[in-house]
Amino acid sequence: MRRDFRARSHPAWWAFLVHRLSGLALAAFLPLHFWALGQALHGEAALDAFLRWTEQPLVKASEWAIAVLLAAHLAGGLRLLALELLPWRDWQKTLLAAAAGVTLAAGLALALAI
Repeated sequence: MRRDFRARSHPAWWAFLVHRLSGLALAAFLPLHFWALGQALHGEAALDAFLRWTEQPLVKASEWAIAVLLAAHLAGGLRLLALELLPWRDWQKTLLAAAAGVTLAAGLALALAI
């Protein structure tokens, strides 16, 4: 029982959790994204109304959050691919730090762009 709690303090467990939760959040966002794209099928006025709605601060913050989740999921996935395909598996903590750095850099770059 104690071993389970120790495993949850390991950086690899947190990387797994971030990767899993970001994937679930992105999967939940996908139908909304398709709905937004579908507004173009209803004509120019519907799309323009939707695009005006997206100028709200909460929507802008949500866009930033989705981009950070996407960066986290991408960096975590690349880390997993490196662990599986490359021979240097002892670098797991370095890969965790690199994945976190890529996520942070993408989030900061998007925050400056908004």
